Amino acid sequence: MPESAEDRTKKYLDLGHSEAENHAKTQLELYEKHVKDTSSATNVVSNFFKTNLLGFAWHYLKSRFGPRHPYQAYPRNGDTGVYKLNSSIPSRDEISIALLSDWASDTAESDAVAHLVARYAPDYTIHMGDIYFVGAPKEIEDNFTAPHASWYYGASGSLALSGNHEMYSNGNAFFQHLLPAMYIQEGDVKKSQQAGFFCLENEHWRIIGIDTGYTSVGRPFVEILSPPDCHLKDEQVAWLRDVVQLGNPEDKRGIIFLSHHPYISSFREDYAKPGEQIRELMGNVTRPVVWFWGHDHRLVVYNVGTNGKGPQAYGRCIGHGGLPVETAMPVGKDLEKIGYYDRRVRKVIKRHQIGYNGFVRLLLKGNVVTADYRDLEDQCVFEESWTSDMTNGQLEWKILQSMPEMAVR
Repeated sequence: MPESAEDRTKKYLDLGHSEAENHAKTQLELYEKHVKDTSSATNVVSNFFKTNLLGFAWHYLKSRFGPRHPYQAYPRNGDTGVYKLNSSIPSRDEISIALLSDWASDTAESDAVAHLVARYAPDYTIHMGDIYFVGAPKEIEDNFTAPHASWYYGASGSLALSGNHEMYSNGNAFFQHLLPAMYIQEGDVKKSQQAGFFCLENEHWRIIGIDTGYTSVGRPFVEILSPPDCHLKDEQVAWLRDVVQLGNPEDKRGIIFLSHHPYISSFREDYAKPGEQIRELMGNVTRPVVWFWGHDHRLVVYNVGTNGKGPQAYGRCIGHGGLPVETAMPVGKDLEKIGYYDRRVRKVIKRHQIGYNGFVRLLLKGNVVTADYRDLEDQCVFEESWTSDMTNGQLEWKILQSMPEMAVR
């Protein structure tokens, strides 16, 4: 019997964040498929250890103790990683970008969100990390590259960032299978994504995708004494400094950062180190930025704020792409940081209150960026805009629309 949409969703309930659990989940997927494809009960039993337990043990040990995929950085194959934003319709003066995080789960909800994205036909689509359960080749195929996969590829480009789940398999499938399928369209040339970070820009805005995933997973025992901090590797820092020229005081364009891991969070760990590295690169350029991230499986609009010595940021958590969406309020942690939070309950599964999946549609027109947060039923949950002042780099923020349920106070 085919797996129901609800059964698929149940697999992600109470999902932990350890490598061991996620490898076990992946191997269970392979085992269940093996059971469906095998007509002999004897074969099912005799192959259980080979297909499930031994496969899990081998994949887990190889990941934990095997070599990490070599880091890919720019310049690579003549590519600098900085691309001009282009509308797929030349006569249109507006550019659209769909942002999705924690989407690649191959659930009915992720399919519904992807089909909704396709309805809007954005110029660019960006996946901001976490391919479940461990970013294995089969999981990349099911979500992105197979004929039946529902990921929508934008006409002007489709790009990806790494999350921690991709690194549970040492990043091998992310670099070897996913990035070659991602691309930027420049004229008649389609250029494959060469590294796990990038910059899209025009005369008013820079959208900078940073890689926090590669350094998000440590090694056994070592990570107990020195937990991963998601810092930006030296190659990425050099690129931000020398190619993107993040600290150029003459560049007054608005800046939007994208990452998988949260700069600010009221629910789980947040990561100050990438923000501190960015702030150091910005030097004397003191101005606010917009920052979208995922990792937490919920939709949260944070009040403008900072973390550690990082920049002042309009922080937005959009980790509600395809996993069961969490709706609980934080317990004993920084409630005052939250401005708006989608706590609507869509359904209850095994006593879990599940919220609404969705994505963010960015619209760039001149010096104004509008963010339209849409749920899988195509309702506008929240809409806001930023206007970039090209004389000083400051941002003017406006709320254009908000569901009453979004307000925390």
